[in-house]
Amino acid sequence: MKLIPCLLAFFSLLCSPLIGADRTNVNVVWIVIEDASPHIGCYGETLIKTPHIDRMAREGMRCSNAFVTSPVCSSSRSAMVSGMYQTTLGVHNHRSQTSSGKGGGNADYYDSYKVPKSVRLIPELFRDAGYFVTNKNKTDYNFIPASKLYHGSEWKKAPADQPIFAQFQLSGGKNRKAKSHADPEQVVLPPYYPDHPTLRQDWAKYLDSWVKTDEEVGRILADLEKAGRLDATAVFLWTDHGLSHLRGKQFLYEEGIRVPLVIRLPKKRRAGTVRDDLIEHIDVAACSLKLAGIKIPGNVQGRDFLADDYEPRKFVFAARDRCDETVDVLRCVRGSRFKYVRNFMSHVSHAQPSQYKDGKKIVQVIRGLYEEGKLNEQQSRPFLPRRPPEELYDLQTDPHELVNLATDPKLRDRLADMRMALRQRMIETRDMGLIPEPILEDVGREAGNKYLAFLKKDRGEQTLRLIEAITAGEANDGSKLLEYAKSPDPATRYWAAVWLGVNKTAEGKSTLLKLSADPVPVVRVAAAQALCKFGELGQMKVLVEHIEDPNLLVGMFALRAIEELGDAGKASREAIASAQKSKYEFSRRIARRLTTKWR
Repeated sequence: MKLIPCLLAFFSLLCSPLIGADRTNVNVVWIVIEDASPHIGCYGETLIKTPHIDRMAREGMRCSNAFVTSPVCSSSRSAMVSGMYQTTLGVHNHRSQTSSGKGGGNADYYDSYKVPKSVRLIPELFRDAGYFVTNKNKTDYNFIPASKLYHGSEWKKAPADQPIFAQFQLSGGKNRKAKSHADPEQVVLPPYYPDHPTLRQDWAKYLDSWVKTDEEVGRILADLEKAGRLDATAVFLWTDHGLSHLRGKQFLYEEGIRVPLVIRLPKKRRAGTVRDDLIEHIDVAACSLKLAGIKIPGNVQGRDFLADDYEPRKFVFAARDRCDETVDVLRCVRGSRFKYVRNFMSHVSHAQPSQYKDGKKIVQVIRGLYEEGKLNEQQSRPFLPRRPPEELYDLQTDPHELVNLATDPKLRDRLADMRMALRQRMIETRDMGLIPEPILEDVGREAGNKYLAFLKKDRGEQTLRLIEAITAGEANDGSKLLEYAKSPDPATRYWAAVWLGVNKTAEGKSTLLKLSADPVPVVRVAAAQALCKFGELGQMKVLVEHIEDPNLLVGMFALRAIEELGDAGKASREAIASAQKSKYEFSRRIARRLTTKWR
């Protein structure tokens, strides 16, 4: 009878995910800080002191060129916890419609947000490997996990002989009630912001938040040391994106995507190391798994930059998509010196309406100064009605990204190389961002999951076609747009309709009338908006009718289209006001904004 338990134990061992791996029992701790850039002592900040993080850097490794792949929290964290680009996993739109998220309500689509069983998230891999897995304070992911991710929130409940994988989520830059340390009078703002007392005071409070965060980091390290775990723990510290400012959070400038990354390895290995090579935050996942002796799955796109045979990245990539109710599509590729930003929606302003951003006093002050004509050319750019399709910056001579070199003939080859690098990466990683979100919602529901939809079908040709359709629109190439409007692909028809309206392409009116009866709702929305720009205001009825579409993203796109048309929708204000009760939070936001405007 004793033989059976022995055999069961033996077969259990054979099935362990650690067979074939070098189990180390190294503890792994992730300290993720909200809304903050590298303004700490070990990165050169002098107005505040951050002794605990500075000590971490002395006893470990500081990465001077670390970047997030998304400059907004939920998408960044979704990439972090999967080790994948958010654009590959299909979780690139901030506050997607999950059952527990702030954007919830679209119950018919919840299943498409479940992570497929073929994708094991990083906490799951640690759980499978026998780790006690915890997360203190926050998840904020754009998906529904296939299984329970965490044992709880407190790593101290782990048995003393069980290794831990612990995530800490610190409020960081969101904590503006921290004790004062930085003197606003000594704050030097980046030149793309006006020198104004309100902005300097806000920046000082942001620096104060770093002091509070540093104290919290000190307590985490002290608790690990008290428990006798610190010397056997790899601690990774970084932020989910840059500080929340007009050009920071939600955007692909350095202020939005460059983050601190400090690593303290077990027994202070590699103490005092400074890494200047390019690192993406999804690389932390690969490093963590390797340190723990856990096999890195093939779907993980991050790289183990701690490996002896690691080859430094030539480029890092980042993407920004819808943030709350603000629809946008931006991509960037950044090398050691040059940075290329692609604005796929160059026909709209950087500072589109956003309840989150517009509610900030600092943004209100900057906008007010712009309206008073008190900003210089560089400071005024966010408020211009359109943006350049491409931006190119020499970060060596222009670290603040003030001079766009995209039209400089001397850098034509550099621009072409980085443009091609971005296109290739979008295809290689199966970037879903150019497919309008309402269409992508249906794709995900039909396939069971967005990631699976793109995994099973090569959509590289579609990606290139969408890029070319948008490029044709930017070049005002009416003949190409008319051809794209006939495409069997609804995403292509959508972008053709958008740009026929933006350019008011004369010969496009009859085509748009056909598209206003398209079988795909969001194509009808784009065509109706375009026709309104031609003066066909009767099409406003089409937009209003789509507010209550079963696919809630269609309703949000319809409301945003109405908002972009100015006061043309005022006659339908009663129907628009009713959208304040929409199931979708971001439709409610637009409806509230319009209702307030038209009172």
